[in-house]
Amino acid sequence: MSGLSHAISDPATGSRNILYHELNPFFEQLARFPSSRALRASTLYARLRSEIERVLASVAQEDFAAGLPRHANEVSPAIRATAWNIERGIRLRAIIRTLQKHPVLHESDILLLTELDYGMARSANRFVAREIAEALKMNYVFAPCYIALNKGNGKEAAVPGDNVESLHGNALLSRYPLRRAHSIALPNGKDKMRGVEKRLGCQRAVVADVEHPLGTFRAVSLHLDAHSTQRHRHRQLKIVLDHLEGLRPTLPVLIGGDWNTSTYNSKRAAYSIAGYCRRVLMGVRRVVENHYPHPDRWFERHLFGELEKRGFIYRELNERGACTLHYNVKDRAVNVHLADWIPGWCFPFINWALKREEGRCSLKLDWFAGKGISVPEAAHPPKVISDLNDSDGLLSDHDPIVLDFVPQR
Repeated sequence: MSGLSHAISDPATGSRNILYHELNPFFEQLARFPSSRALRASTLYARLRSEIERVLASVAQEDFAAGLPRHANEVSPAIRATAWNIERGIRLRAIIRTLQKHPVLHESDILLLTELDYGMARSANRFVAREIAEALKMNYVFAPCYIALNKGNGKEAAVPGDNVESLHGNALLSRYPLRRAHSIALPNGKDKMRGVEKRLGCQRAVVADVEHPLGTFRAVSLHLDAHSTQRHRHRQLKIVLDHLEGLRPTLPVLIGGDWNTSTYNSKRAAYSIAGYCRRVLMGVRRVVENHYPHPDRWFERHLFGELEKRGFIYRELNERGACTLHYNVKDRAVNVHLADWIPGWCFPFINWALKREEGRCSLKLDWFAGKGISVPEAAHPPKVISDLNDSDGLLSDHDPIVLDFVPQR
């Protein structure tokens, strides 16, 4: 292919890196296309397509764990899993420190992480998954979802420096061996070439078999599309479940991550605005108390019904009614982000609608689901870990969720 090298040795380190690429010189040209359809019809994309697809279909995997129990002379009676959207890994040092020292999180055997950068200026061009794994002495698998053609949206667009690898994706980390790792491509709910943040690729679920002393199980780190319809999120989940049903050997399964069960059709700003008006008519307090914390009751019922139809459980694996993302009308950073796709005239309406709620509302976006697993009576109950912050603010816009479980033999 003219202008590109197929080599996968990183010249900065001299080490073999399956995610290394030389696509950056073409980003400015690629970003000029107004849609994915126009991009795919171009001669430039035809030249770059094989390299783009190679990078996005790859998974990076390294082992930093010794494969030993958390305590040298014993194995815990349950496996502790933490799922967390870490918001790019922008607060990486504080996130690592929390995962090392938090009284609950530091006992995690497996981390199902979403929204991790690799070589993005907004997160200091770090390989977020690798740095967490190395610091915690865990094995990791990282699957890129997107090749970013610019720095991001909102305040991210103004950060100093340039992207290097320009990758963003999801990951699994484990204290025990990860086998047969791969990713599942999920169709986009919105054209990622339209709007301010232009990206190549799509969401990908990360899958691996975890060889734990209590029994081997299959773990899935799953991030469903934010800018999509309820039907599309259901469709993405079905693709994952169909794939899992075809894998052999059959194993217990744990799925965890940010499923973006906002209750909204967020494919376009107009749909979100209309949906918000509907919820105001339903009664703001009613929605805030009965629907945002319980999206499975109505707005996202088909997604959760699909899980139960396939033999998965979720009710007993999550802290019921505990939300994981919190909106405050006074949060200027969040409003700058929303302003990239919601008209400015909407914000006074949002402020008015939430006035009785003191300008705040919370949503339950992050979930566990499992098949062939159970929660022991003696285990700590499923928990949302809230208020993770320091003097510089929140570590992420999402709260982590924690589950103790055992695979059924």
